[in-house]
Amino acid sequence: MSQSTSAPAAAGSHSESRLAHFPVALFSTVMGVAGLTLAWLKAHHAVGVPAGIGEALRWAATGLFVFLLAVYGFKILRHPAAVAAERAHPVKLNFFPAISIGLLLLAIAWVPQAPGAARWTWYVGAAVHLGFTLWTMSSWIHHTHYDIKHANPAWFIPVVGNILVPIAGVKVAPMDLSWFFFSIGLVFWLVLMTIVLYRLFFHEPLPARLTPTLFILIAPPAVGFISYVALTGVVDAFARVLYFVALFLTLLLASNALRFFRLPFFISAWAYSFPLAAMTIATFEMAAHGGGAFYGGLGWVLLAVLSAVVLALVVKTLLEARAGRICVPE
Repeated sequence: MSQSTSAPAAAGSHSESRLAHFPVALFSTVMGVAGLTLAWLKAHHAVGVPAGIGEALRWAATGLFVFLLAVYGFKILRHPAAVAAERAHPVKLNFFPAISIGLLLLAIAWVPQAPGAARWTWYVGAAVHLGFTLWTMSSWIHHTHYDIKHANPAWFIPVVGNILVPIAGVKVAPMDLSWFFFSIGLVFWLVLMTIVLYRLFFHEPLPARLTPTLFILIAPPAVGFISYVALTGVVDAFARVLYFVALFLTLLLASNALRFFRLPFFISAWAYSFPLAAMTIATFEMAAHGGGAFYGGLGWVLLAVLSAVVLALVVKTLLEARAGRICVPE
């Protein structure tokens, strides 16, 4: 009798322990799947690929976000101390805004088919992201525990993520709101890029767990290009500067591909996905604005690479979860 009651108790305790270690960084999976969704939807409009793939992925991204939000909400209720520890962590705190970025990406994906729902999703996402930006920057300014070694490309997520807001914002809100968020993201991208490059150039390399976040370097100029074109409607000289900076960073990281292939799998590997998606969408945007066959062809190549990367990440994440190597103490 005692054995039969202790076994369920042990199982329940194990489940509670896994929940306590459920990482907020898992919301980066939503960014990856939603980014892939937008890339396929953009390919449909730019080069005429079937719409069904993007539409199916849109539902998958939505379902994934709802699932993760429910689980993390349960963690907040059951393990508030563990959530507080993540908020106080100099690296993990930067992944909380992945929640609001997920909302913004879903708003972008749904605005053509469900503009009413997308509008409310955008307003909630933009407001929450602004809150995360103010909170994160306040913690940086009034810090007691940050060091240059804590700087890494994930620092872009809270502040530079504001660049994402205008993509749907131009369709659902006053233009000045979109310019407001774009200005924050663009200016602080330059500031944080300087800090992160200083850390990379003159201090020890990133630990293996954070090395995949180097791909986040691609996202600000690529998303900046997409947002700027949404705001202005043209691919002018400044837009080209943003695009070609993103293209250079993509080539730089591609030239170091073997270094990334040799890394063991961490949840941070999802950092490969959204920046590649942003670069893919930006390239199809160039093609749609009369960029010629080169950009269309490059867009196809990037879409194939992005799809393969996301598929590999999904499979690897599921295998790691099945093996019990996710939601465990680091």
